[in-house]
Amino acid sequence: MTSPASPIWHPFTQHALTPDFPLVTHGEGAWLETKDGKLLDAISSWWVITHGHRHPRIVDAIKKQADALDQVIFANFTHQPAEDLARGLIEIVPPGLAHVFYSDSGSTSVEVALKMALGFWKNTGQARTKILALEHAYHGDTVGTMSAGARGVFNAAYDPLLFDVIRLPFPQGRGCAVLAALEDAAKDAAALIVEPLILGAGGMLTYDAELLRKMHALCKRHGTLFIADEVMTGFGRTGTLFACEQAGITPDILCIAKGLTGGSLPLAATLCTPQIFDAHYSTDRSRTFFHSSSFTANPIACAAACANLEIWRDEPVRERIAALAGAQEDRLAPFRADPRFADVRRLGTIAALDLKVPDPGYLAGLGPQLAAFFLERGVLLRPLGNTIYVMPPYCTTAAELGLVYDGIRAAAEKFA
Repeated sequence: MTSPASPIWHPFTQHALTPDFPLVTHGEGAWLETKDGKLLDAISSWWVITHGHRHPRIVDAIKKQADALDQVIFANFTHQPAEDLARGLIEIVPPGLAHVFYSDSGSTSVEVALKMALGFWKNTGQARTKILALEHAYHGDTVGTMSAGARGVFNAAYDPLLFDVIRLPFPQGRGCAVLAALEDAAKDAAALIVEPLILGAGGMLTYDAELLRKMHALCKRHGTLFIADEVMTGFGRTGTLFACEQAGITPDILCIAKGLTGGSLPLAATLCTPQIFDAHYSTDRSRTFFHSSSFTANPIACAAACANLEIWRDEPVRERIAALAGAQEDRLAPFRADPRFADVRRLGTIAALDLKVPDPGYLAGLGPQLAAFFLERGVLLRPLGNTIYVMPPYCTTAAELGLVYDGIRAAAEKFA
């Protein structure tokens, strides 16, 4: 087998089946430009771009900060962008979260959350170590986050590294199964981690806010810490700034990342309540929270995130989200009666539908063919096997969205 021409090893990519990679040269609004043409970015470049590519205010903030301070160690030092961002985040997250720990990716923010939870119980002298997670969950690709995620093709090779978790049934219908399982498991568990309202890489599976509220209440009753992984759902994807708002809950620990800088630079944060912080606060150095990365709270990334918060404050972002959600529903509606599709669904600005195939799931043989077909039509979609999802930037117009759904309809005509 011939080796690829480029030395780059791409993520979630089988190089033996992907000989060519479009060279992207430019981004503007909802569009990417390659040397061969333009692509409508219908998945927000892996769910990160919120306001559109190269939003002028974010670009300007990056340039200004780069002229002042590029990087500084964050252990025992601080800087103004990090201070401003932390205060800005505390203002907008669910009430009761009071401390911000910075990292550099969604996986890391969740890894931090798991360590915070276990550190809390160790430092308070209680022997709680069990982690609870939902069936079909995906929380990242570091060892802790893979452990919390569903076992399968994503992590089968690394099973010897992973710790056991208690897996709860996916919340659906009235949620009796998950609530019964949680009632039993939460009695001595350290934490429950959930993707609120929608499971992303697990297939864009949705459940309702009332079930989220009930799971949170059960954890509260048993003293189990509640971790909300809003890496994907945060910053408006589900229709509200954070998905937890729809259930009226405040998690003990909140993970955010992808939309934090508007998608411009890698930055993540894990927020927690005072009780989590206080369990680590001591003159005893052994109770220190031992986690860091070299680029924790990078000043340029923090400046980009501060600009993102300003956009949320000053621009009609929520109106754009409402308009996009409505446009998604309008375009999606005809597919609900199309027998070639199943489980046509929408949550906020996220739409998903399953093309019926003999081998459904992440490794459905049709998945790579669908992705290639959409690219040929100038649309960037990256189906999760036979699950086609649409998660565009908030600047996407109804006409641009029409190009996406025309492509989905054409794919059904070709492949179904």
